[in-house]
Amino acid sequence: MAKYPTTTRDWYADPFAELENLQREMNRLFNTSLFKQADGETSLLGGQWSPAIDMYDAKDNVVIKADLPGLKKEDIEVSVQDNVLTIKGEKKRSSEAKEDDYLRTERFFGTFYRSITLPTEVDRDRIQAKFKDGVLELVLPKKEEVKPKQIQIDIA
Repeated sequence: MAKYPTTTRDWYADPFAELENLQREMNRLFNTSLFKQADGETSLLGGQWSPAIDMYDAKDNVVIKADLPGLKKEDIEVSVQDNVLTIKGEKKRSSEAKEDDYLRTERFFGTFYRSITLPTEVDRDRIQAKFKDGVLELVLPKKEEVKPKQIQIDIA
């Protein structure tokens, strides 16, 4: 019998294991679908899709890369407020074909909204943004007071 990787109990030994897995999946679904809007409201229908991001620590900076294929820089709005980075905009469907003519559509269109709590305070006045080949790259310099400092120890 296979074990579920999220639990140490065998599913057949615990009648509630499957319900716990279902609850975890529902929580995951709602955590990725619900987001806070700029006015503080939470909405399930506010944004139709959310861009995938990578965020990493580059010593003096926090770097964020967001996949925004098919967009122009004019379609994207980036802001930082209270240590929260927000990327929002809209991707319009091309007018090459009418909606009734589509046989299959898997690409995302419509408004998007992504808020990310930054892991550290950043200097908002020195943020750099580049947009190339559908990838938005943000370099957010850390504030001086939060950068780690090495202290020299004198040997007596």
